[in-house]
Amino acid sequence: MSTISNGSAQALAMPPMPARREQLKDLPVAGGKRVLLAAPRGYCAGVDRAVIAVEKALANYGAPVYVRKQIVHNIHVVTTLEAQGAIFVDEVEEIPEGSTVVFSAHGVSPAVVKGAADRELHAIDATCPLVTKVHREATRFARDNYQILLIGHHGHEEVEGTMGHAPERTILVNSPADVPNIVVDNTDNLVWLSQTTLSVDETMETVRLLRERFPTLQDPPSDDICYATQNRQVAIKKVAEEAELVIVVGSANSSNTVRLVDVALEYGAKAAYRVDYASEIKQEWLDGISTVGVTSGASVPEVLVQEVLADLADAGYGDVSSVVTAEEDLMFSLPKELRTDAAGNPDERGLGGRNRKLDWQ
Repeated sequence: MSTISNGSAQALAMPPMPARREQLKDLPVAGGKRVLLAAPRGYCAGVDRAVIAVEKALANYGAPVYVRKQIVHNIHVVTTLEAQGAIFVDEVEEIPEGSTVVFSAHGVSPAVVKGAADRELHAIDATCPLVTKVHREATRFARDNYQILLIGHHGHEEVEGTMGHAPERTILVNSPADVPNIVVDNTDNLVWLSQTTLSVDETMETVRLLRERFPTLQDPPSDDICYATQNRQVAIKKVAEEAELVIVVGSANSSNTVRLVDVALEYGAKAAYRVDYASEIKQEWLDGISTVGVTSGASVPEVLVQEVLADLADAGYGDVSSVVTAEEDLMFSLPKELRTDAAGNPDERGLGGRNRKLDWQ
């Protein structure tokens, strides 16, 4: 994993916004040109809450505010917050004692919390409440002497945080291919949990294979894959039925963004590409294409999608239709330290949810 520190010791190792290429050309295709715009897309409540948490920490406590790892997996969000005074580091040991630190939406292990306390850091936990739910499940099942099969991607921050809550009782299942090699001590007390941002289809296939090997495998009390991940995958499945090309806006280290590319291809799109910015769209992708699908990962601000639509309009794809498969209105309360402004008055932004301005910068 690339470092993301932007302190004095290391440079922020993320690609800058690409230079603008020539305007996309409006070349003829058979039939009319159109865009199918997936909905829901973009920011989920947990991401919105985490980003607001950093913004409000900067407003209440002043710069710098340190953030362990990327607050959410999106280059534009991270670099924008950096410009406002946030400093992103890999570990709490890099943060000066007594400073303010925000834990990312992906969650942390108890060891990280202890490390922050040892350095007397003012820690603000911006972990998505849905990730916190999985942490609590892991802790409870470990306490009850269960062995946990955690379906997730090796090295992902969320997986590291969840495993840290029950390290002695958890086995990571990285993919369906891992299933034949899993060794468990006791099949009587066996339960599966999952990373919240996985492909729903692949996760359930992994569960199916696990249950073939371990018939007594128990399910978690509720689905661990978050509502936003599921909703975005359902929407792109519908879009991919008609779109020849799908463009997914989001960063390469965003698990749910990458899964959207995979799902689009699995459900009918002839081609699917991930871009951080509209300027990454290549003219040749549009050759002979009449219908383009567009969506974005759950950590992507809507302004980046609107830039993609503007560039596609230059290429003649100005007819945009929304494909709506769900409505989202969930909001999460901010961490308790941030529910007031710097003067201690109740803050109208005490909730984080899908209520961000489209021109968020």
